[in-house]
Amino acid sequence: MRLKNVPRAAEVIEKSSYAVKDPERFKGKWAEFFGNANPIHVELGMGKGRFVMDMARLHPELNFIGIERQKSVILRAVEKMEEDPLPNVALVLYEGDNIEEMLGEYEIDKIYLNFSDPWPKDRHAKRRLTSDRFFPRYDHVLKKEGTIEQKTDNTGLFAYSLESAVACGWKILMQTDDLHASPYAEGNVMTEYEEKFSAKGNPICKAVYGR
Repeated sequence: MRLKNVPRAAEVIEKSSYAVKDPERFKGKWAEFFGNANPIHVELGMGKGRFVMDMARLHPELNFIGIERQKSVILRAVEKMEEDPLPNVALVLYEGDNIEEMLGEYEIDKIYLNFSDPWPKDRHAKRRLTSDRFFPRYDHVLKKEGTIEQKTDNTGLFAYSLESAVACGWKILMQTDDLHASPYAEGNVMTEYEEKFSAKGNPICKAVYGR
């Protein structure tokens, strides 16, 4: 999907104190960034920030890092933070794939992969955030008891992810092919995409991976 370019995005992000433009300098020091020792959760590909901000409001005892690579997308999250600041949220503009460059070893408690790009063509499989290219990176930055939570409406990506996780030595701690009709629906916080897909009648798949 081609994203609409927003000319003012770069300027707004650069001026905002809520957008972390050089996250590498906080590698291993995110507790210092937040000013506390609370657990840190990360959403990769946070979009406009609805999920990570709603989670932060519900869980002030946790810290959240929302990572997004598109300036035109993270712009809306930055604007939301300007309107309603949350002390336990860091918005990170990060265009790289290697999160080990900005997150320290065993520094993170949980990673969320919400409606990630399915990269449906086989030749692009390595780009999927649940490929064997990424699981070792999660293994590096997640604490030993840390987990990965995935939600998607793409059944092909979901099947691939379950197989990939096991092949990479991870355990499937929980899975459902229809989250909203399952017992796991209680307490579920929706993303923008999740609300959109659910309204169309698309079942939402969810899995939790751990070591």
